[in-house]
Amino acid sequence: MAIDYEALIRRDRVHGSLYTDPSVFADELERIWYRTWVFVGHASEVATPGDFVRKKVGLQDVIMTRDDDGAVHLLFNRCAHRGNLVCLESRGSARAFQCPYHGWTYRNSGELIGYPFRQGYEGNDAMPTQLAAVPRVDARHGFVFASLADDGPTLDEHLGPASAELERLARLSPEGEVELTAGWLQHQTAANWKLLVENETDGYHPQFVHGSIFSVTGSPIGELYGEQSTAVTRDLGHGHSENDLRPEFRRLGEPMRWFGTTPSRVPDYVARMHDAYGDAAEEILVEGAPHVMIFPNLFIAEIQVFVIQPISASECVQHSTAVQLKGAPDLNARMVQQCMGSVGPAGMLLADDTEMYERNQRGLALAQPEWLDLSRGLHREQVDERGLTIGAATDETGMRGFWSHYRSLMPHAGEG
Repeated sequence: MAIDYEALIRRDRVHGSLYTDPSVFADELERIWYRTWVFVGHASEVATPGDFVRKKVGLQDVIMTRDDDGAVHLLFNRCAHRGNLVCLESRGSARAFQCPYHGWTYRNSGELIGYPFRQGYEGNDAMPTQLAAVPRVDARHGFVFASLADDGPTLDEHLGPASAELERLARLSPEGEVELTAGWLQHQTAANWKLLVENETDGYHPQFVHGSIFSVTGSPIGELYGEQSTAVTRDLGHGHSENDLRPEFRRLGEPMRWFGTTPSRVPDYVARMHDAYGDAAEEILVEGAPHVMIFPNLFIAEIQVFVIQPISASECVQHSTAVQLKGAPDLNARMVQQCMGSVGPAGMLLADDTEMYERNQRGLALAQPEWLDLSRGLHREQVDERGLTIGAATDETGMRGFWSHYRSLMPHAGEG
């Protein structure tokens, strides 16, 4: 029976079954994960020819490779002969992949280069000749995105204003490049993937969920999400949103405050930034890094990157890594340390958030109330100079933007 998404998604609330129904999850795989643009990985993870790393697009196992010409490929991890996995390692370097079942061998660009007992295929023009490639692959500032659909909106059309946030992150590097080379932590969570997306856009929870760690460390982060904060939540369209903290950092006017430090503690980095950007460096160092959720699975939280991987209606994996800025070794070392302190095995922030995701999922198994409220700040939303909807720092503007786009992608009444 078709699901009536129009009835389940309202402007100010969403139905709890959207987080628990396996049929909804099946629709999401088809309509979102296998049709729209999904973040897969970063080009720096396959920095030299021959490098490869296994990734996921929804439930699909893919291999991201760099060939001898320097091109990046996304290949389905499935032999074209009998469907065996051709790559079992999570990462490494290989000019070719050989299927362990019958020995078919493929270049890391996907072409079939050899197979045993060739006489058995003489005159067979229909035999497969390459690993299947992901239909569309594109990248911005090294962030590699994939779409399993043969056609549809371009990556630029999908990203819209969110593309500027990737550029903003890259500008924090004296060389204008981001690298994701610190390694990935994987956190398996007994929660629906959308609960993680919502949490990443939610400026209402930090002072409560993370209050204890803020008080112990003396962190000023909680104040950025208070009722008096000048920060805003912005709907960037197409399901993307940001918690824009720049108004607060501009008000304070202190370079490197966004990183919780001062220029005197990272003098080499600050000097390189001034050499690279001249007078513009001061503004970059004051405004800092973005806090942006890019639909459906990429979250950049200033100093770290999260990637959400769905598993089922009630389970997902969150991958996290520290941002590394090319040409900024002193800052990069501190970024890794802070990332481990917040999302590492003994980290505080992700442990707090994960407890909330999983409590949410358990609560959604209860019969009442049926709906989750999304009305915070609805009465005070405005439109900024770019025509984008904004709310206060603690408002649910970003969540409403996510659900509006989600509804546009899912099956409509009478479809099919």
